[in-house]
Amino acid sequence: MFTHCTQASLSDDQGLIEMLSINIDYFKSKPIELPKITILIAHNYHPDKLTQALEQIYPQIISKIQFELSAKPSKDEKEANGKSGFVPVAARWVIERSNAWVERCKSLVKNFDRTLARANAKFKLCFIRLMLRRLAAS
Repeated sequence: MFTHCTQASLSDDQGLIEMLSINIDYFKSKPIELPKITILIAHNYHPDKLTQALEQIYPQIISKIQFELSAKPSKDEKEANGKSGFVPVAARWVIERSNAWVERCKSLVKNFDRTLARANAKFKLCFIRLMLRRLAAS
């Protein structure tokens, strides 16, 4: 799992490009024979723009990753299931659940850091603490 904190003024596409660029060595070392890594993205991302930018950084990256837009149920699908309004999508809840876990780390929610590096370090520590608690419970 990669994490990357950016300024709020940066677009989602640019933030993802930065994160993958910082971790490009991971993709360079991944053998082509292994299945592609699927990156699930929301509908506000632009897969074509991401692909073009990443190919300029590392031309073989698209042979190792693929972008998949997260499912978004249509009104007809909601009505067929007897639902209306907000309907949770399983794959999206992985991210929403992770966001809820981060909100339990008061230092991330209450204290706003002066540097992105410090915010990213606190973010990683939050998940390390979560994993250690789960390991200790088992």
